[in-house]
Amino acid sequence: MTDKDFIFKVSLVVKELNESRNSLKILDYIKEGEADKRNKLLIEVEQLVAISSKMITNKK
Repeated sequence: MTDKDFIFKVSLVVKELNESRNSLKILDYIKEGEADKRNKLLIEVEQLVAISSKMITNKK
């Protein structure tokens, strides 16, 4: 896999994670589900976005 392919694929991951983050924020806004689980998931998504973004930066 070339660096260009890697960056493209990880960029898709970041986009999907951002969509998931938006969905979780909506669920948090409407208070759907357990607050503790929502917060843990939001934190996890934020960490995954940061890691994925750093991977892209390191490949450039």
